[in-house]
Amino acid sequence: MPAFMIGYDLSREKKNRDQLMDAIKAVGHSYWHFLDSTWLVVTDKTAAEIRDALKDYIDGGEELLVAELTGKWASRGFNAKATDWLRSNL
Repeated sequence: MPAFMIGYDLSREKKNRDQLMDAIKAVGHSYWHFLDSTWLVVTDKTAAEIRDALKDYIDGGEELLVAELTGKWASRGFNAKATDWLRSNL
């Protein structure tokens, strides 16, 4: 099952930020969230399906990126829990 990176830039503090996070969790079977506005999600959905599931939580002028990951990665500074998830899912 592929993994996708979801990144967003919200223009202001949003009341529905928690709803966006819940929606991101709901699109996948497993997720990783160790960076402020970046999530990794393992799912059988396509990038477009993920975008469409999240677009109602992104206002005009805000940004959303969904990109399929290749499985090649490198990291620095993450704890064991974070790197274990990456090793197991990417």
